[in-house]
Amino acid sequence: MRSALGLACLLVAAAMAETAPNMPSWVTPLPVATISVSSGKPASVHLRFKVAEGYHINSNQPGSELLIPTKLQLNPPTDIGVGSITYPKGHDLTLAIAPDQPLNVYTGEFVITGKVSATRTATPGKYMVHGQLKYQACNDRSCFPPKLAPVEFEVKVLKRTSTPTAHNPAQSPHAHP
Repeated sequence: MRSALGLACLLVAAAMAETAPNMPSWVTPLPVATISVSSGKPASVHLRFKVAEGYHINSNQPGSELLIPTKLQLNPPTDIGVGSITYPKGHDLTLAIAPDQPLNVYTGEFVITGKVSATRTATPGKYMVHGQLKYQACNDRSCFPPKLAPVEFEVKVLKRTSTPTAHNPAQSPHAHP
């Protein structure tokens, strides 16, 4: 019974795989403000998502090896780097089909955080980071084929500032003794 829910989800997903392109999107990426970065100073990007009411998606650690975890993949342009990605903790959900196997899921809104940086040679300006969120949605009766939700956000690379030198009035050509 340990993997009954996982097996049931896989069977339903396989049966519906042929209609996957026509399936609704159960997760909506929410708008993200432009992220400003300076060379050598990473910034955090908070990517927000909303799961459709009445559905849940497997968390990044759903609790069964048979379930597909939610995973964010970002493809930054040259000169932009994406570091560690942190997934939120999901919450446990128990379904009638497998009452002894709680699943770890996301519902409502959730946030995935990543670190964004610019290389030392990055030209100041705006860059678009594209990616996708892979997830498997379920309701209380069945799971659906995995889907991809497009993700994008803008990174603004700021001009590098030179390190200011300490001003010594005694060395100034205009200094008076």
